[in-house]
Amino acid sequence: MPKEYINPDSLFPSLPHGFSQIVIASGRRTVFISGQTAWDRGKNIVGGDSVFEQARQAFRNVAIAMEAAGGTLKDVVALRIYVADYQAESGTAVSIALREFFSRENLPASTWIGVSALADPEFLIEIEATAVLD
Repeated sequence: MPKEYINPDSLFPSLPHGFSQIVIASGRRTVFISGQTAWDRGKNIVGGDSVFEQARQAFRNVAIAMEAAGGTLKDVVALRIYVADYQAESGTAVSIALREFFSRENLPASTWIGVSALADPEFLIEIEATAVLD
């Protein structure tokens, strides 16, 4: 599926923060993935009180969902990342985890949102994804 990643010089450099400013995608199917958290298949929290480890599990769950939809993380064009009780160190942890799963050349457009709480008090992060498949 053709995708174009645009990071114009007229906007701040977003790649070091883990996202592209603009992603243009064309394809035949759009995939919307519900918010993924640090739950494993058995509804056990992976990562305890570590935003980094919970983010890694949430990204693993996004990858599993993409595979079930017939795609890969390379097909993801946008992320919405909700972080409970957001602090600067949370952003750093999420950014590092994100770059483990997405290549620097193909970073999805992203919005990060600090929230007071998520659906379960143990959740520190929740990640929604949108993908485009051929």
